[in-house]
Amino acid sequence: MRVALVAGEASGDRLGAGLVRALRERVPQARFLGVGGPLMAAEGVELLAPAEALSVMGLAEVLAHLPRLWRLRARLRRALLAARPDVLVGIDSPDFNLGLERALRRAGVPTVHYVSPSVWAWREGRVRTVARAADRVLTLFDFEEDFYRRHGVPATFVGHPLADLLPQTPDRAAARAALGLPAQGTVVAVLPGSRRGEVARLGPPFAGTVAWLAARRPALRFVAPMAGEAVEALWRTALAREAPQVPVTTVRGRAHEALAAADVALVASGTATLEALLLKRPMVVAYRLSPPTYAVLRRLVRVERYALPNLLAGADLVPELIQDAATPERLGAEVLGWLEAPERRRRLEAAFGAIHHRLRRDADRRAAEAVLEVARRARA
Repeated sequence: MRVALVAGEASGDRLGAGLVRALRERVPQARFLGVGGPLMAAEGVELLAPAEALSVMGLAEVLAHLPRLWRLRARLRRALLAARPDVLVGIDSPDFNLGLERALRRAGVPTVHYVSPSVWAWREGRVRTVARAADRVLTLFDFEEDFYRRHGVPATFVGHPLADLLPQTPDRAAARAALGLPAQGTVVAVLPGSRRGEVARLGPPFAGTVAWLAARRPALRFVAPMAGEAVEALWRTALAREAPQVPVTTVRGRAHEALAAADVALVASGTATLEALLLKRPMVVAYRLSPPTYAVLRRLVRVERYALPNLLAGADLVPELIQDAATPERLGAEVLGWLEAPERRRRLEAAFGAIHHRLRRDADRRAAEAVLEVARRARA
């Protein structure tokens, strides 16, 4: 059996690696090829291109890369049509993957799209594009499966692999010891994003928030996990400019440990908010886009909330500050709001625990079984 997978971003690489492991348990002789990162490569996926080649975010930013992305997609289409896999799994990156899936599906290759695009939030008409591209959609969240079924698109809620990975009760003491942080005292985790564009936009206000908080609570400790060398350099530049006198423990990777060690987190909207939720940490969520991208999206987005914890709860569990609202003063005040309200924190932890239980579904296994079902139905 040959399985093609196309994943952009580090999060897609993690999903792909887990899926490959679960598929190999069921079909030991299966072969895998496509696009992925180091985790998928370590699982034996033959890489036709690296995941970073797909890692572009924002409408304006994508436009600048369109010619290169079109060339890459055309090259992959030719390679995969020649390889004739038994099934193609496009992992996230919908603007890239749905077109590729549609082309292979027309050629008789069954297709699965893993991770729903945010069709429920904006551009709902894209559900028709998904229906033309994928024989099955695998969703990480239960409300997404309901949305697709209402539109007549086959979908399976598989749960979220992070909910399977992270413990229901995190060990704060062990995380602090591992990071060299004091066992006592208050720690704030600062996560300005995993992409260069995110950190370029959120690094300065997040560093300014560190300075604002340190001026009011000198005993606070700060830990900032960085996704890689490039974003760490941007973050250190922001710290040097905005908070030169504040000691901040900056570490490479180790986001889960940093969040587990913290009392509250300042987080860029995205996967890190889900990680903070699963680790039961109060958070303040912020996001900034390039002005052209924001100008377009503010007219298109239909949801009232954008932070994942609030979307999953259907309620305003955590503060979310977007674009010009994400100032050091407002972010800092929201962080202090959590630190000064222990009963509010306890209620939040209970709500997060219930969501964690909902998402813990052995996602890798369920995704693998759904992929095999699609492939076998096509053979029948």
